[in-house]
Amino acid sequence: MKRLIVFYSYTNNTRGIVDKIKNRYNYDTVEIKTKEEYSDDYDKVVASEEKLVPLDYQPDIEPLDIDFNQYDEIILCTPVWWYSVASPVNTFLHTYNLKGKTIIPIATNGGWLGRTFDNIANLTGANIKKSLSLQFDKGRLTNPYEFEDWLDHLEDDESKM
Repeated sequence: MKRLIVFYSYTNNTRGIVDKIKNRYNYDTVEIKTKEEYSDDYDKVVASEEKLVPLDYQPDIEPLDIDFNQYDEIILCTPVWWYSVASPVNTFLHTYNLKGKTIIPIATNGGWLGRTFDNIANLTGANIKKSLSLQFDKGRLTNPYEFEDWLDHLEDDESKM
């Protein structure tokens, strides 16, 4: 079984989680990047996305130079924006065919997951497993032990669990 990490990070909380997974397991990693960068003004981005996310906004992203056929499972890491995946991840999910794959979604958020995992499942038609919602407060993971436990068991054979 071969795994790939696909991620988008605006504030670097998600990037920090990805780095820890990569450091532990050395999975291939690809970052979703927008063609036009978001503002550094967090409040401005939040206000804009509050209006755009419910409209299924899909900003232009850079093409990903990766052959998804070589991977059985994709660890998809996204911030939660207005109770769903971040808009660049929404674009990714609409652009790349992940049907038949297994997706392990990780959502970084400030308090409420909303419909993030449901949206990933609905947009991809993929098998979803080992989902993880990680809350941050002022850039700090609120329950690092939950993440460490998840990380310790990421490669466990689920048939033995």
